[in-house]
Amino acid sequence: MNSHRFIRMHNSLTKLIWFNFMRGLAFGLGSVIGATVLVSLLVYFLRNIDFIPIIGDWATEVLSIITEQKAE
Repeated sequence: MNSHRFIRMHNSLTKLIWFNFMRGLAFGLGSVIGATVLVSLLVYFLRNIDFIPIIGDWATEVLSIITEQKAE
């Protein structure tokens, strides 16, 4: 097992912990950015739906709340 490339790269426990910590931060940041983009696109497209008034009104309200918080 000690000849495995991953073990040889991270031959100390501190390097291994630091690598996994940074990997977790990158994964978390990517997940948050991806979810933000996905939800904003979904709300934008739902806002433009006029034939379903409940969904269109709800999406417009969510978008106005987001823009108010962004302006602050």
